Amino acid sequence: MNIPKIFESEYRFCEILWENEPISSTELVRLCAEQLEWKKSTTYTVIRRLSERGVIKSEDAIVTSLVSREEAQSAESKEVVERTFNGSLPQFIAAFTRQQNLTESELDKIQKMIDDYRREQHE
Repeated sequence: MNIPKIFESEYRFCEILWENEPISSTELVRLCAEQLEWKKSTTYTVIRRLSERGVIKSEDAIVTSLVSREEAQSAESKEVVERTFNGSLPQFIAAFTRQQNLTESELDKIQKMIDDYRREQHE
């Protein structure tokens, strides 16, 4: 599935949606005003744009996502690797880990993800 691009301000909107869906558009307007300091018209414009791009669905004044948080994060991560590291995941990981002090727990989680991925590829 090709995930539509979600821009930064839209992503913050989606965060609110993902935490509260399904949600009425009226309640979403209230939360966006509270958390993002958006006007009602801004929220409705974002709802319309994201609906047109297939990111969310708004039916009978109820808004739900068509793209999950995980799908959006995965698509954004892939785009960063493609754009910044010429598609090289090892180069991305090397650059990322140079700037981080990873804990043993984080290293263990990363190793488990790699092990699980390898196991899935051999099934």
